[in-house]
Amino acid sequence: MSYDIKDISLAKKGKERIVWAEHDMPVLSLIREQFADTKPFKGKKIGLCLHVTAETANLARTLKDGGAEVALCASNPLSTQDDVAASLVKDFGINVYAIKGENNDTYYKHIESVLKYKPNITLDDGADLISVIHKKYKNLIKNIKASMEETTTGVIRLRSMEASGELKLPIIAVNDADTKHLFDNRYGTGQSTLDGIIRATDMLIAGKNFVVFGYGWCGKGLAMRARGMGANVIVTEINHIKALEAVMEGFRVMKGIEAAKIGDFFCTVTGNINVIDKEHFEAMKDGAVVSNSGHFDVEINIKQLRKMAKSVKAAKDFVEEFVMKDGRRIYLLAEGRLVNLASAHGHPASVMDMSFSVQALSAEFAILSNNMPPKVYNVPKEIDEKIASLKLKSMGAEIDTLTEEQVKYLKSWQEGT
Repeated sequence: MSYDIKDISLAKKGKERIVWAEHDMPVLSLIREQFADTKPFKGKKIGLCLHVTAETANLARTLKDGGAEVALCASNPLSTQDDVAASLVKDFGINVYAIKGENNDTYYKHIESVLKYKPNITLDDGADLISVIHKKYKNLIKNIKASMEETTTGVIRLRSMEASGELKLPIIAVNDADTKHLFDNRYGTGQSTLDGIIRATDMLIAGKNFVVFGYGWCGKGLAMRARGMGANVIVTEINHIKALEAVMEGFRVMKGIEAAKIGDFFCTVTGNINVIDKEHFEAMKDGAVVSNSGHFDVEINIKQLRKMAKSVKAAKDFVEEFVMKDGRRIYLLAEGRLVNLASAHGHPASVMDMSFSVQALSAEFAILSNNMPPKVYNVPKEIDEKIASLKLKSMGAEIDTLTEEQVKYLKSWQEGT
């Protein structure tokens, strides 16, 4: 075994967290039992670039029980749970390269450590692993059957690579599966982002103006949960359809510059660059709290904020205070990185149960497929349906089935008014 983690002595606490998460991941547990019997990855190597959390640990265990040699690195410098990393190494024999708070050089060194295993399958969260392969390790492409992508941001990058003719590997867009984006992005991001903001600030949400930049699935979840906490939620958008949907849901929709004047909390969930910029900082009131829950730390123009500030200091863990020249204070959470993973524990295990089940079954689908030309693929519908069915069963919910008469009617066109 090889690894680079913070402290192996943290393993006991990490194992407790992994086992606790496992209790709320019944679908993935069933898949792990299946994989233990069928060994679909026997003799194969799988490289993971994911948030190193208790939930991810159970995915790594599932792949290993399926016969794979597994190597894992973090997909964000602040998203590693060091005790979980220790337990994965000590208790489960997983090769881990991840330390919470690692600098950029170490982050990419850890990605390269995973690639030294010459993986046959890769699982990515943000497409950094695939990006490094295409830039520096093209010799590995011939050995890689396919890659899975977990996030909206990563899928955007990979579809861009496909459109420009630069994508050399088949990619399964796990993020676009219904059992992923409809639940993980909405309910997982919604809850965990608020959790991160509250843990970092200890501030009351109720009665405050909470500005959500972006009304995709993550933005919808965050807006919903902020309203549930009693906030006055404001949405900013660049898409007419999504903005209209937000209005119909009862949220105020306005331009970002107008929202900047009245907001108390700001959170970006767009996947784009410099969404909160100089003009917004200039308009914000004293005490504004700024955070990001998009994958990369580019959504807030932090370089510009530093230029504008006359002083910067750490106010508390995961909170930096920027004092403007006119005396206003702006508080930045978690260095502008994923606030739900940097200052909290990320998504609840119950929702990651579905997302990581999609990852596991998609990886099995890829390894058993004969020929997949380089492009971005949707998750097979059968996988989505299977996971939804198992999840409902685990929750004690049952659904109806169509009668033969109903099936016949839906396939016909003759009957009318």
